[in-house]
Amino acid sequence: MDQKKITGIAFTVFIWICIVWLLYPLITLDSISMINAKQYLYRSAIGIGLMIILFGKTVFDILFPQATNRRIPVINTIFLIVYSFLMTGGIIYMVSRLIVLYIRNQGDSMPSYF
Repeated sequence: MDQKKITGIAFTVFIWICIVWLLYPLITLDSISMINAKQYLYRSAIGIGLMIILFGKTVFDILFPQATNRRIPVINTIFLIVYSFLMTGGIIYMVSRLIVLYIRNQGDSMPSYF
């Protein structure tokens, strides 16, 4: 492997480590106190934004391969498609966790008439 490819892989792994750190509060949503919900909301929104950017890059790589003069291996295309489906599921899961946090927060602030 050449230096450029190693740098690209290291950068991608670094971005994924950052995404995991940003989205960790959503994974452990039951232990989040509503006092710090706004901090977790912004942090999670940044993480979801990064996931959407990586998803867009993956879709671009599937539809417009960078090496147009040579044929892309089928296993590479299959991996990118499976990866994009996993990212889509992750994005949907994280957004649904944010919605649950929002609904819990709204439920706590609503007055109880019963």
